[in-house]
Amino acid sequence: MASNGISIGMKSYDDLFKTDEGRKIEEIKPVSLSELKPFAEQPFKVLMDDSMTELAESIRQSGVLSPIVVRPHKDGGYEILSGHRRVEASKIAEKSEVPAVIKDLDDDTATILLVDSNLQREHILPSEKAKAYQMKLDAMKRKAGRPSQENFVQIGQNSSPTNSRKELAEQTGESSVQIQRYLRLNNLIDPILDMVDNGEIAMNAAVELSYLGSKAQTEVLSTIESEETSPSIEQAKKIRRFHDEGKLNDNVILSIMQEQKPEKIKITFDEDKIKRYFPKGYTKQQIEETIIKLLENMYRKKQQEKER
Repeated sequence: MASNGISIGMKSYDDLFKTDEGRKIEEIKPVSLSELKPFAEQPFKVLMDDSMTELAESIRQSGVLSPIVVRPHKDGGYEILSGHRRVEASKIAEKSEVPAVIKDLDDDTATILLVDSNLQREHILPSEKAKAYQMKLDAMKRKAGRPSQENFVQIGQNSSPTNSRKELAEQTGESSVQIQRYLRLNNLIDPILDMVDNGEIAMNAAVELSYLGSKAQTEVLSTIESEETSPSIEQAKKIRRFHDEGKLNDNVILSIMQEQKPEKIKITFDEDKIKRYFPKGYTKQQIEETIIKLLENMYRKKQQEKER
């Protein structure tokens, strides 16, 4: 669909900065690790897992092959926009500097670059997506509200704030409804959000709980821990309904959580047989998500074949 505004695709976020000057080959400079500072609101976690160990070993042997992207920091040194993992791995590899592309960007443009570059990663936690989508959406709305002459090289200069969420959906490949679900996760208390990341609470159930206040969420969490179970989507909807009606209390939560859930089909695999098909460091959740995606693709192909 044609658009009057400037649209930035997920795979071409660097085009954002290509003015006549920017179209020249950007200079890559070595920057001391001691001069680097993390982005102030970095939503993506830098995990010290097996993949980090492998990256550090690769950097120890071959150096950083892909330069990081930074911008000058107001207090001196540079703020990392893309390459937080490479920086941490370089520290582990006992390097003193990394190659970097230095860009002079305003806060909103820097935020968009940070989010877009990290959303291209293969595995992202729900909490990371939730925070990243909110950050980018806020930046897009702010940029949409500025006079166009201030945004001549920046995203969203002709967009209205009301269209920002739709624009974000188009750029990420997610539906507007799914983006709204992720944004709702930002209203969860940290322990429940951690349970979503760990696959202990389904995302749709967590979205229902996000409409509760922090006090009610804490009461639900207490029941989850005491009963050693998590709410199904039906239970979460019921909890939300009682909350909206002003009738939610500890006894109601306990009663709902003790309701018998439909029996689930449990499928187990030999761990050694499964793990050899996945990269080192994959978590149980990452393996499950990959298997589900593969099954969904197979099902979709079969349905398409039937319709031919």
